[in-house]
Amino acid sequence: MAKAALENAIWDLEAQREGISLSKLIGGVQETIPCGVSVGIQASIPELLGVIEKELAAGYQRVKLKVKPGWDVEVLERVRHRWPGITLSCDANSAYKMRDADHLVEFDQFDLLMIEQPLWHDDFYYHSMLQKRLETPICLDESIHNRRDALAAIEMESCKIINIKLGRVGGFSEAIAVHNAAQERGIPVWCGGMLETGIGRAHNIALSTLENFTLPGDVSASARYWAEDIIEPEVLVSAQGEIAIHDTPGRGYEVRAELVERLTVRKETIRALELVG
Repeated sequence: MAKAALENAIWDLEAQREGISLSKLIGGVQETIPCGVSVGIQASIPELLGVIEKELAAGYQRVKLKVKPGWDVEVLERVRHRWPGITLSCDANSAYKMRDADHLVEFDQFDLLMIEQPLWHDDFYYHSMLQKRLETPICLDESIHNRRDALAAIEMESCKIINIKLGRVGGFSEAIAVHNAAQERGIPVWCGGMLETGIGRAHNIALSTLENFTLPGDVSASARYWAEDIIEPEVLVSAQGEIAIHDTPGRGYEVRAELVERLTVRKETIRALELVG
């Protein structure tokens, strides 16, 4: 993630220097991006239904539910019964083992867009075995750190969808490489979030404008996580569940330096040394 922070800042600065938007600099073509939300495990199913209702009313195009053994089939059944037509997916965060394959096959009845990272975070082989048993597409997240991982997963048929996170893959250069490798092989991608503040969220928005980001990502509004974001304008999601792409140079959002300073509890200044001789 540290590499991503540095590299993404350089891409951002280059876009500002060139006087073009960051999305245009990386080759983005979309003027709006579709947005989804990730909903965590709640204290009860009725509480979960209330959260989903709120997110759907806000316009989000896809709902992703966190699942784990003991919080899965009944939850998916209740949600799908309540909203039979919504785009629904689930994220297991490696909560299952291959011995759970028969249980995971039950997920096929819920017409899910995908099941994200059901098995081990570093596995391709068992995901390939599981995908052969499932009608539901597997999406790999934590397994994909670079283009080579993406190619291995695709060639082994370990997944049918890939989640790209800028922080996880180390920045725009590798994210674009993963995107291109997936696009060339007919595998759709989407942008995952890592609880970024506005700066990282702006970078995710730019990444999501690439052509093969065809599925709603986890790039939601600032207000969903922050009472006050450190950028202006804050990220807004329309009633149609979309974010409009800004055409101003760089990331399209200004950093509120005074707010960053006010929130800072500790800082260190690193001065470059002048090399002589």
